[in-house]
Amino acid sequence: MTKRILVLGATSEIAEETARLYAAEGARFVLAGRDPVRLADIAADLRVRGASLAEVDAVDLAAADVETCTQRWIGILGGLDLVLLAYGVLGDQRTDEADLSAAAAMIDTNFRSASLWCLATARHLEAAGSGTLAVIGSVAGDRGRQSNYLYGATKAGLAALVEGIAHRLAPTGARAVLIKPGFVDTAMTAHIQPKGALWSSPAKIAARIRKAVEGKGTVVYAPGYWRLIMTIVRSVPTPIFHRTKL
Repeated sequence: MTKRILVLGATSEIAEETARLYAAEGARFVLAGRDPVRLADIAADLRVRGASLAEVDAVDLAAADVETCTQRWIGILGGLDLVLLAYGVLGDQRTDEADLSAAAAMIDTNFRSASLWCLATARHLEAAGSGTLAVIGSVAGDRGRQSNYLYGATKAGLAALVEGIAHRLAPTGARAVLIKPGFVDTAMTAHIQPKGALWSSPAKIAARIRKAVEGKGTVVYAPGYWRLIMTIVRSVPTPIFHRTKL
């Protein structure tokens, strides 16, 4: 069966690499994001790779009318088999903690708007009794750290929401899965230097997402070794943790 895929934040490198995996199987796509030129390029690439449909919608996902857009996109695709939510902003911890308007913008993008898209698409998947909501979160949400606790807080909140949706969908035949990447070499992290052994490529994360979508779990670390790393980070006693500069 041809997969009908909605990509929210389609200009993300991880989302693009994931879409390429499905394009080779003739999938149908609606690609949503803010940059119309970049979206058009990605759509053209997916068609060349085998996508049977690649429609684009240039929209600010943090400000769009969720109900209207969701219904329009489902109409274009004829249903939903996979929703991939891949957008978010990293922000700057020092700026955001000092500037409440900047903090509000991050929270609005990473948590409020993302939560609404999850709820809207999950409702359709639940009614259909099939399909998967795949949400890209972050290991940053596993423990608050002075270096990125605002970003981490938005991802922690989103994680709780997606896990709750997964619980809600469990009896229906539909699924929700949260993917937690660690360090990924993308445009969003280009300013972080040097890159080390723990960094992954978007293509490697995409392969992990594809496996998670086809699997049965509800929380998947990408790569898998981040589960162990974050278990260790969470287990450090608070008095010792507070002496670190993580």
